[in-house]
Amino acid sequence: MRDIIVSNMFAIGWIGMLLGVVSGAIIGLFFHREDWMGGYSSFRRRLTRLGHISFFGLGFMNFFFAISHHIAGIAPAQAYAAAVSFTIGAATMPIFCFLCAWRKPFRHGFFIPVLGVGVGIVLTLVGWPW
Repeated sequence: MRDIIVSNMFAIGWIGMLLGVVSGAIIGLFFHREDWMGGYSSFRRRLTRLGHISFFGLGFMNFFFAISHHIAGIAPAQAYAAAVSFTIGAATMPIFCFLCAWRKPFRHGFFIPVLGVGVGIVLTLVGWPW
């Protein structure tokens, strides 16, 4: 079970890296336009950049969890639940950033990725072999 969690979390981290590169390449096609998405400091453009960078940030979070679990051996029940929580956070944060850039009312869904990552962190600490 431990090896499966570690390998899956590394895979999710690498998928996040790939999606970060792809989203950055797509966004990069338009960044030279000063008025694109309302200008550099506009809400839409900031949320789009946040969605792009969240692929990388939460990909690294999954890497760190996989390394922590591999080295420290977090309790299996907590490790599995934490892995699911981190995956939910990594999958939903960029989605809500891009959706919110499209339509502001989607901002009300940000509790989902935040809760996913927060629960993952708490479960990692609870399952840590102190």
